[in-house]
Amino acid sequence: MRQSNHADSDHNSGDIIKRVSEMLDRLHAIVIGPGLGRDKLMQESARGILEEAKKRGMGVVLDAVRWAFLIQNNPDIVHGYTKAVLTPNVMEFARLCNTQGIDPKAGDPAGVCQKLAESFGGVTVIQKGPKDYISNGKQTIVCDVPGGLKRSGGQGDTLTGTLVTMLAWTKAYKEMLWEHDNSLSDSELIALSAYGAAAITRTCSRLAFEKKGRALQALDLSTEVPTAFEMLFEDKAAQKL
Repeated sequence: MRQSNHADSDHNSGDIIKRVSEMLDRLHAIVIGPGLGRDKLMQESARGILEEAKKRGMGVVLDAVRWAFLIQNNPDIVHGYTKAVLTPNVMEFARLCNTQGIDPKAGDPAGVCQKLAESFGGVTVIQKGPKDYISNGKQTIVCDVPGGLKRSGGQGDTLTGTLVTMLAWTKAYKEMLWEHDNSLSDSELIALSAYGAAAITRTCSRLAFEKKGRALQALDLSTEVPTAFEMLFEDKAAQKL
């Protein structure tokens, strides 16, 4: 994707959307948002790519402040697409609530998160914070797996990367790439993906803080992903989820 000032006369949003769309059939899930900015060409391209992903029924993670800016101005772009997951922080969550006429401070956090998800027609919202609230507008769950005592800017990238991986696995599940009873619904798969990603991220934060203390940086979480995954899902003796 290109910004307007880097695009020549032969490049427009339609051309960019077409080129990216040709790759979508080879992918299981995508992330849109990081590095997006407010540039008109970038925003138009992102909207078009999202529409192409929706046509294919892909899992989509919508992350970062600039994507929140796009949704604030075009809330219908994700309305009703239940395979989309929004990952707002506290400030982004408040802005999204305001666009939907919801007071972010009225009521308990789980209830407000559910109202926001419902207002977007069943899109899953992960409200990041001391506890992570996850809702699709009908069901709300809370991830309170212990995290670290320091939050560093950029930690959300671990959540985003883990979440899109989980969403890719949901497509593999639906395509029966391994033998199973196919008993999980789409909404259950999205909820499990969101909770699993939140749990891994919080565990990574705790493990990294135990090693780095106040010197912790966001990148330190990435090296803890394999350990966190094993602790939560593979170590039967210490399994937590």
